[in-house]
Amino acid sequence: MRPEKASVSATVTVGAIGAFPNLPEGSKGTMTTESKANLIAAAPMGTVPAATAEPVSVGRRLQVWQTRIETTEGNPVTLTTQAQLEL
Repeated sequence: MRPEKASVSATVTVGAIGAFPNLPEGSKGTMTTESKANLIAAAPMGTVPAATAEPVSVGRRLQVWQTRIETTEGNPVTLTTQAQLEL
């Protein structure tokens, strides 16, 4: 897998994990309905990047999350905004 695809996959996964605890009882999970990734910079070889997801909006059926991947020095690598629909 190309590194930029791995970065986007990681941000979508982290956002989906963040959405899961906010689901109402009886929900079957979430589905990504939209995802916009900004590839800002490459992480230097040997760097272990960190991902942080924060909710932008949590509604009854739709959640919007923003996920950042940064280097250990705090430099941005990827910024992704995604919408998660409750199933």
